[in-house]
Amino acid sequence: MRLPEISLFVIAASLALPAGLAHAQTINLDQAIQLSLTADPRIREREYLVEAARGLLSEVKGNHGWRINANAFIGLSPAVEGGFYQGGATTCTPPCTPRSDSNDWNGLSDWTHLEFALIKPLYTFGKIDEYGKAAQGNIEIKRGEVQQTKAETIFDTKRAYYGYLTSRDIRLFLEDMQGRLLQAISRAESALKEESGEVTLSDLYSLQTAKGLIGKYVHQAKAVETISLDGLKVLTGVGLKAPLSVADVKLEPVSFPSIELPDLQAKALSDRPEMQQLEAGLKSRRALLAARKAEIMPDIYAGVVGTYSYASQRDKLENPHVYDPFNGGGLTPVLGVKWDAVFDVASARVSQAQAELEALNQKRLFALAGIPFEVGEAYANARANYEAQKELAEGAASARRWVIASLADFSAGLEKGDRLAEAIKSYVLAQTEYLRTVNDFNMNVAQLSKLTGEQK
Repeated sequence: MRLPEISLFVIAASLALPAGLAHAQTINLDQAIQLSLTADPRIREREYLVEAARGLLSEVKGNHGWRINANAFIGLSPAVEGGFYQGGATTCTPPCTPRSDSNDWNGLSDWTHLEFALIKPLYTFGKIDEYGKAAQGNIEIKRGEVQQTKAETIFDTKRAYYGYLTSRDIRLFLEDMQGRLLQAISRAESALKEESGEVTLSDLYSLQTAKGLIGKYVHQAKAVETISLDGLKVLTGVGLKAPLSVADVKLEPVSFPSIELPDLQAKALSDRPEMQQLEAGLKSRRALLAARKAEIMPDIYAGVVGTYSYASQRDKLENPHVYDPFNGGGLTPVLGVKWDAVFDVASARVSQAQAELEALNQKRLFALAGIPFEVGEAYANARANYEAQKELAEGAASARRWVIASLADFSAGLEKGDRLAEAIKSYVLAQTEYLRTVNDFNMNVAQLSKLTGEQK
């Protein structure tokens, strides 16, 4: 294929690519975090649970309002014709005899009946108010879960981002060393063919052994690089098939936290979502305990109650002293007391709420002791890796100079192949350990941010 044909082929291939694949999206760490916070469905899930908790609070508060209890039906009743007196007379001349045919068959009548009560609680001895406080605490707990999920998303994004940079830099470094090693092997093979005596088979075998080891690490680095980038694509929501690249040219250590350990521990105890959840949980449990205790008390209410009945095949009685359940009605305002308590059940619920409150108190005591330790552990690891990466940076720089000098000496016939292979392996070890330690240090700092409640 001639040059013009190659150019035409490249142009045609580029035009055939979808528009979305023509340019890869390039993001830095801050942009990756913002994309992840927007795209993560776990955060949306937690936010919807907050809305559900708000709905529960509205439900509790709604018990302060008016409520209606009504029942209406259409049924059948005995039919009755005539008046109150014997033979169905509506009037009589004394002595008067009331009718006595209630057990006689006189037919059926339709019967429409309605009874209702419209009432409003006036005083519940704290039941509604305390359940409302418990529901409000539940909202705060759910909000804390949102913050926890965001912190997890930020940490996962940093892990994928730094992991990609680390594996990419290791791969590029190893591929460079592969190229240098291949050149040295080529020189060794040429020298052996010429039988100059400057290179032995042992030298060639040493270089080939180093080549095999480096080849293995290259493949492993490629796999981690692909996995990390795919993870970053998933977290940021761009999709596995979308092109994505990072803005950082190389992996760099972040700044060591400027805040001292005691201040970090105090910050964790005040700002961490779990501690805020614990405080909200304690308030909620105390309110729930008070509500359980109030359940044995009655409710005082006011309202209106009424009833209405109508049977079309029954003559109405106008005598106010005689009540006919199938015809008539009434309406009255009421002020009442309703008491609905099972004392043994109420006592058991109080004991249960008390035990749950005490359990949460013990959890809080453990958190007060465990969180400072957790922060201290992460701080110690960060300090160790911060100092280690500085030491490794100096060691990797010396190893690089060793490799350059060995390559020059080997080309001049002044260095043996096994010494060059040793120099290359030492450089590979020092440089890869440096990059891994930088990654570990950056993740230690990310862990500290997460443990102290930072959302960045």
